[in-house]
Amino acid sequence: MAEEYIYAVARIKARETQLLTQQDIDRLMACKTPADCLRALGDKGWDTGSGKPAEAVLAAETEKTWALMRELTPDLTPFNVLLYPTDFNNLKAAIKCAVTGAEPRNVFLPGGTVPTEAVQAAVRENDFSALPDFMAAPAAEAMQVLLSTRDGQRCDTILDRACLAAIRRAGRESRNPLIDGFAERKVAVSDIRIAIRAQHTGKTRAFLEESLAPCDTLDLGALTDAALKSEEALCAYLRRTDYADGVGPLQAGASAFEKWCDDRQTALVREVGRQDYFTVAPLLGYVVARQNEIAAVRIILSGKQNGLPDERIRARLREM
Repeated sequence: MAEEYIYAVARIKARETQLLTQQDIDRLMACKTPADCLRALGDKGWDTGSGKPAEAVLAAETEKTWALMRELTPDLTPFNVLLYPTDFNNLKAAIKCAVTGAEPRNVFLPGGTVPTEAVQAAVRENDFSALPDFMAAPAAEAMQVLLSTRDGQRCDTILDRACLAAIRRAGRESRNPLIDGFAERKVAVSDIRIAIRAQHTGKTRAFLEESLAPCDTLDLGALTDAALKSEEALCAYLRRTDYADGVGPLQAGASAFEKWCDDRQTALVREVGRQDYFTVAPLLGYVVARQNEIAAVRIILSGKQNGLPDERIRARLREM
């Protein structure tokens, strides 16, 4: 099995030299307008075209990344921890469009493990048996909840928790330290985000118990109890966990905490992925790196478009 990835990893190591560097980010930050940024990206090999909208440029770079993965390996199963959120986004969109009668325009994301057409057909026919097991049962439950109560938030809660559970299961089944660690941190920081929002908005214990997804590095009972008490209690609990270094960013505000969450994942990729030359880990690490730089470009373009000061834009940028 090691030989399966030797060529792919060699290709990825060569591609890593084309990733945006801190110097490239500084150059984008020095640009005056989004158009100037796109021209600079064109110099780096991004397909910016003539008058191509920024979102189209970002979407094309995302597709370019996945096209490379499909070229390098016929089995994208190890990437499910990154693809499942797309599946559940599309499932949410299909259910809400079907129940409300809204036209499904610009609501579906490309990619995922399940074709968008299959998701739409399952929702349209109210028959989810053709969907994977990890989607079928929660889809039926969410559909029934939305039909009977019109509670869109509860519909989202059911599907979000199912998505996190699927990610964690995929991590365990991968038997790869990077994928397993990535999945665990993804679920844990998502649970922390949920607990924070619940604490700020006065949600009930029932809401938290329905929303939080099991993981290995958090005690969900203790997390729930702390969230129901106060932000101070929540921070005190987190200081006793693997996520103690997130308390400072949490207290600094939502943007700082979101940045910390993403930087934790980047640190894991840097620590584990670069040491592995014989598994899929470097490929997953490359995809995460590409997602980070595309997100960074989106933040910079949006900040330039809205006239934000450079210091506010830089505060939102993740580690590359």
